[in-house]
Amino acid sequence: MNVYAALGAAAVLSFVIAFLLGFALIPWLRKLKFGQTILDIGPIWHKSKQGTPIMGGLMFIISTVVSVVCVLLTDHLLGGELFSSEHIIPNQLKVKLVGGVIMALGFGLVGFADDYIKVVKKRNLGLTVMQKTVAQLLIMIGYLAALYFNGCTFMKIPFVGAVDLKWFFWIFGICVIYGTVNAVNFTDGIDGLCASVTSVTAIAFVIAALMNRFFGISILAAALAGGCLGYLIWNYYPSKVIMGDTGSMFLGGMVAALAYAIDCPLILVLFGIIYVIEAMSDVLQIGYFKATHGKRIFKMAPIHHHFEMCGWKERKIVTVFSLINILGCAIGLAVLWYGTYR
Repeated sequence: MNVYAALGAAAVLSFVIAFLLGFALIPWLRKLKFGQTILDIGPIWHKSKQGTPIMGGLMFIISTVVSVVCVLLTDHLLGGELFSSEHIIPNQLKVKLVGGVIMALGFGLVGFADDYIKVVKKRNLGLTVMQKTVAQLLIMIGYLAALYFNGCTFMKIPFVGAVDLKWFFWIFGICVIYGTVNAVNFTDGIDGLCASVTSVTAIAFVIAALMNRFFGISILAAALAGGCLGYLIWNYYPSKVIMGDTGSMFLGGMVAALAYAIDCPLILVLFGIIYVIEAMSDVLQIGYFKATHGKRIFKMAPIHHHFEMCGWKERKIVTVFSLINILGCAIGLAVLWYGTYR
């Protein structure tokens, strides 16, 4: 199967599935009364979103997995070699592809439990921080163990080369994956923001994977981009559904998995520049608040709420943040091309 035809098929199929699922999933969630709860500590102007169906992330989770399976099965039946590569043995590529999807689904399951407790058990804060952290650690260790025992302990550092992390592989991996998953979760705060930014990031991973002939990985990234865009039709302001932690944690897992799949997790700093900004704004706000006994850097954190309080409309924030992420991705692709693949 021609790789570009496969890419198009994965993206379009995922887009269509995610979009069509909205017609069935949103009324079903409303019927179950799985609605968003706006906390008192949250932005008061978001109170109008109270009751908006949550767990909409199921739309792009299902579409991503189904479209990838369909495309790869079709390729197999046609005798194709989407898993082949000149630079990595097939078994390692399969571990990264399958293991990455399983990891993302695991994070999505943790997010689902969190959402379920919030909307069904009526506990506004969902899982405790400790419960979330322990569950995430177990998932991360499982994924990293799969990579470790298949010889995937090295990573590419642009302009330096391939570096074997050895024992530091575990510490580095836990920090990167945990940070990514929670940074993506921070980004899910206004209509359309997380899905828009992640679709840009996923497209960047499509290009990065193609640069290194990681065709199976490019298919996965294309399916993710298509699913996010299909979901975005329902989530763009004013949203008819919210992805919830079910969706945002799945997206965080997928983004981290794609970075590991192209052997360059450090590229997340550029491909996910908005995730970094969102997470750092929250860290800085908390740190400064404690250090100064009550003073704040931003009007509200994460930073998209700061701009809301400055009078920016949600659509403007989504547009500006997406453009910034596009710039970060463009710089990241240039860094990979000149510093790694050439």
